[in-house]
Amino acid sequence: MLSRTAENLYWLARYVERAEYLARTIDATLRVTALPAAYIGKTNEWDSALLTAGVAASFYQTYEEANEHNVVDYLSFSVDNPSSIRNCIEAARLNSRSVRTALTSEMWDTINSAWIELQAVWSKGTSTREDLAKFLRFVQETSLRFDGSAYRTMLRNDAYWFSRMGVHLERADNTARILDVKYHVLLPEEEHVGGPLDFYQWSSILRSVSALTAYHWVYRETLKPWLIADLLILNNTLPRSLASCYGNLVRNLDQIGVAYGRQGPAQRHARGIRNRLDHSNMNDIFQHGVHEFIQEFITDNSRLGEIITKQYLI
Repeated sequence: MLSRTAENLYWLARYVERAEYLARTIDATLRVTALPAAYIGKTNEWDSALLTAGVAASFYQTYEEANEHNVVDYLSFSVDNPSSIRNCIEAARLNSRSVRTALTSEMWDTINSAWIELQAVWSKGTSTREDLAKFLRFVQETSLRFDGSAYRTMLRNDAYWFSRMGVHLERADNTARILDVKYHVLLPEEEHVGGPLDFYQWSSILRSVSALTAYHWVYRETLKPWLIADLLILNNTLPRSLASCYGNLVRNLDQIGVAYGRQGPAQRHARGIRNRLDHSNMNDIFQHGVHEFIQEFITDNSRLGEIITKQYLI
């Protein structure tokens, strides 16, 4: 496979995954801001949404205040934000067109129709919360349809493996960021860990990664920060956990290595991260510091993206 084709497939999957993640982040933030003012206190959840998305610095170059209107506009529709949902779907559509013959008709139809609907229905943004909710559902359903089409219709060859690497690398980064922001930004100093605001914020975090029901199935307890961290970091059975993402990354990289008859630094780096996750437990992570652990993971995950690019996509 040409490196350009592999790159387009890899980034196509990353853009679709990123658009869904942004939609989930906005949805979770809306849920938290719906709390009575007595619970929310002095927190600004929209600042947290910007930090989670990693665009706080660029946001404040355009806007002075992080409120619902400004943040939703910047994360969803802004042409000036390279990672906005609009730009992610447009980039995914451009990448899809470049590798049209490597995609199934179902995958192409999903992305192409999503771009057409985005321009026809959502080009002017949303004016009410009801419209915003419809838009967020449209983005999440687009991602689910694309992911389902890829899983059910693609041949299991290098096109599929490069696409899945993009999904899992992006998903691991997103899960790590949202968990890190909860630990260090959302809860005001005067609020108690385990209090009503803490409980509602954790439930919003779990909803944002579709893991609230999974938590109750696995632990059968009230929400506890260390169990939520265990679920999102170490539990292999949760599709969005760091451990699950790296199990899939290693599997797809190994299949590419076998198909091409050669392995390299990308396989070794991914295995190193997966082994570290496999041999970690929450006691060690808490002693080391959850923030420090996640920051190291984000750096290592970003490094894997660089290695994959150098090894296969240039």
